[in-house]
This record gives sequence, structure tokens and C-alpha cells, in this order.
Amino acid sequence: MTVRNFEPQFMKLGVLTAALQELTPRSVRDPDPDRAIEDWLYFGREVGADVLQLSAALHPSQSDVPAEAMLDPVANTLDLRAPFDAKRRDRVEVAVKESKVGISDIAYFDNLLHDDRAIRGKKLDFMRKVFDAAALLGAPAVCGFVGRDQTKSMDQNLEAFEAIFVPLLKDAKARGIRYRVEQCPMPGWTTGDNFHNNIAYSPGAWIALHRICERHGVGDQLRVHYDPSHSILMGQDTRSIFQFLKDSGYAFLIDGFHVKGQVISAKGVSEWGYGGQTMNRGDWANGKPSDKPADQVNAWKKQTVLCEHELPGTARHDPLAYLQNRSVDWLDHQLAARELLELDFKTAPLIVEHEYGPARTQDKEKLKPILAGSLAFTRKIDEAAACMFALQSEVLPAQGIPVQGRGREAYRS
Repeated sequence: MTVRNFEPQFMKLGVLTAALQELTPRSVRDPDPDRAIEDWLYFGREVGADVLQLSAALHPSQSDVPAEAMLDPVANTLDLRAPFDAKRRDRVEVAVKESKVGISDIAYFDNLLHDDRAIRGKKLDFMRKVFDAAALLGAPAVCGFVGRDQTKSMDQNLEAFEAIFVPLLKDAKARGIRYRVEQCPMPGWTTGDNFHNNIAYSPGAWIALHRICERHGVGDQLRVHYDPSHSILMGQDTRSIFQFLKDSGYAFLIDGFHVKGQVISAKGVSEWGYGGQTMNRGDWANGKPSDKPADQVNAWKKQTVLCEHELPGTARHDPLAYLQNRSVDWLDHQLAARELLELDFKTAPLIVEHEYGPARTQDKEKLKPILAGSLAFTRKIDEAAACMFALQSEVLPAQGIPVQGRGREAYRS
């Protein structure tokens, strides 16, 4: 008989800085761009974060998508109108040291396969600037989307990925970083009928993209930043996704998490089905897509009639909803990750992403207790899962002691 020590491994907990776009007023941060990062590092400490995922975005004066057309406006906490150089890095590192809050990675979410060559080039150039900043800061990865060329079929988009994304990943490789894809299908990105507007939306797609990358020597650069809210939106559950990846030999693909939930509306599903509202949304006018951003945002009714984002801890405990894949079972999410994925839990980030509409506020003092509560909830859930895994999968088996009960199983929800 072997006695194994009880040694649970807890994840580093962080927050995506888009949770509060205006923590530093634009009148302050535009002339002093790194002030926004400093302010967020100290705010991160106040709400209990170990790390930050820095949000980067094209400056509003440079973006091709107005904020009014976005369901969840982005934040340029990391302002890259001017190059992020060693001097800027040194200033940020002073704040990292003083705040004791690290930087897990940088996030820039955009359509990198855009069909307009000039627009796409602008986005790709910006992403390379993000790569440069990540390398200077010593961050191991950048998080973002792949996107979709709306003029092409999905199979043709695989060819576009090979032509456009592989060179981008070679640039990431040259800088010693990875590209973590978030799997949001981005249904509201277009006023057309397409729902899957980010082709990296599911395990089957991840594997297809990774095989392309492997052929070109950049397989190690492509990873997934998994967000369970998008799985719920598409009728999937986390445990089954993780099991599928393991069964397929791709359990290594997931490299980090966005901790964001989704609460499905049974009434919305009854009215429209999965896929959301397909007509009379208000994003068209006079027989064509409206040119008004306030109308274009209605394309997101493909999603919002079905569900509402959850900030972890804000949704009621609902075992029936967990079994129906209509809400995220956070404890099982963290258990399944430990049981099925090939992940270094000491380094992989667990990033709270705040997109729960009724709790979105630009008032720091109002948001502070909300974020603090959500991060505390997330930390305790992860600690509970880590303790269960260490006890049930390491300590008890070493002594030949059986684990009680049955537990959740993949492919049975």
C-alpha cells in the first residue's frame, strides 16, 4: 500500500479588464495610455485577483465597428496606438510588483478573416502589435478569435485560415507565444443569417484547424481558451466536450478558461429554437441591412432571445438546469477539467469575464463588490474541485479505497 499526500493544485484566478472599460477615464488614459493598466492592476488587487487578462482593442477612433453595434463593448486597456516598448514595459512591471497582481495574457477579440483585405490587414497588423507587447511583458499567450470570411463557405474558410492564420501563428512562434482561441460563435457579428461567424467554435473545428497548423509546424502555437457559456449557447456541456477531446487525442488543446456562464431561457428556446431569432429582428431596414449601429446590434437576437450571460455566482444553484445544459455546473466544470484535460493547473489562467448585462456598470464603487463576490465564488469552486480531485483521484486510489457514488458522466445530459 502506498500513502499519497493530499496536495490539491489551485488555479490562478484573474479577470478580463473589459469588465470595466472606463476605470480610467478616456480623458486621462488617452494622453497617458499606461495609466489604464496601472489602475487596473491596483483595482485587480482590491477585488481579489491573482492576475489580469489585459484587454486590447483598436482605439475607438480607429475601429471599423462602432461600440453601439456591439453586444459586449471591448476595452483598449492596453493602448497600442504607439508601440509598446521597453520603457512602457518597465513602467507596467513596477505596477505589477507593487500591486502583486500579474498579467496572465493579452486578449484582442476581432475578425481576423474579414473579407475586406484592407480591414483584415489592419486587424492583423494590430494583432502583431499585441504579440510584441505580450513578448515584452513575458506573457505566454494571446487570446482572441479566428473569425470568418462572410463571402466564403466554411470549407473555403479553412483554406483562408491556412493562407492567413498560419503566417500569423509563425509570427507568434517567433516571439515564443501561443494563440489561445476563444470559441464564441459570434452570431451577432453579421446582419446576415450566419450563426457561426468564428470558425473555431467547437471541438470538431478546433481539431480541423490544429491539423492545418501541424502541417505547417505551428501546432504548438494554436490552443483553446475555453468558455463554457458558448457551449451552453450551442446545447453542449463541458464534461462531454472535454471527454470528446480526450477520446480524440486532443486533451492538450485547452490551455486556459474564461469563467463566464450562460442561463438559457426555456421560453426563448420554445419560441425560436437554438439558433435564435431569424426574422423581424430590427437589424434590417427597407429590404437591406441597416446602416445604423443601433439597429445592427439587433443581429445579436440570434443569441439574446435564448439566453443571458452569467457572471459566476450571480445565477441560482439549479441542478435541473445543469443536467439540461441550460446553465453551467461550475463544480463539475472544474472537476472535469482536472479529470480529463492535460493542463498545468498551477499556471493555466482561470479568468472571470463579466458580461452579465444588468450588472454592467462603469461605476467602480458599484462594480467592486460585484466582481469581488464573483471572484471569491470562483476561487472557492476551484478550491473545492481541486480538493475533491486530489482526494478521490490521488489519495484514495493510492490506498485502494473506492470512491463513493456515480457522479456526472459525459454524453448523458
